[in-house]
Amino acid sequence: MLCLKNVMKNWLIGGLIGALMLPAAAFAQTKYAVVPNVTIYPGDVISENLVAPVAVTNPRLAGGYASAVDQVVGKVAKRTLIAGRTIPLAVLQEPYTVKRGTNVRLTFSSARMVITARGAPTQDAMVGDVIKVRNLDTGVTVNGTVMADGSVEVVQK
Repeated sequence: MLCLKNVMKNWLIGGLIGALMLPAAAFAQTKYAVVPNVTIYPGDVISENLVAPVAVTNPRLAGGYASAVDQVVGKVAKRTLIAGRTIPLAVLQEPYTVKRGTNVRLTFSSARMVITARGAPTQDAMVGDVIKVRNLDTGVTVNGTVMADGSVEVVQK
């Protein structure tokens, strides 16, 4: 009788613990990952029709992947993204503001004057990057900071 009493007590405690844990599992939120529908190559700008959210079924999946479509749309892939595989956030970047070889407006400002010219960047760059730009009129290469409007502000020496 004493043994039956302990069994009943242990069963009751186990049942209570299980009942308390069940709601947490029942209300656990489903995690999602964003995967490409097709292979995306380095330099490609990711659009909404190239990706889709999928439910994560592997509880051991390492973090650091995109979990919402808006995290990847408009970004540029730094490496090849395989269809059906998660997209690591570390392989995405903002699109370049200026591209190598295209025409940009060079601007030099001082207290009394503003000089503008046409130039060609020697590399791709984003806003705030300091790059070399060749002045198309003189052939002189200058350093400048990329501005949000796509122009390059020449750095004073």
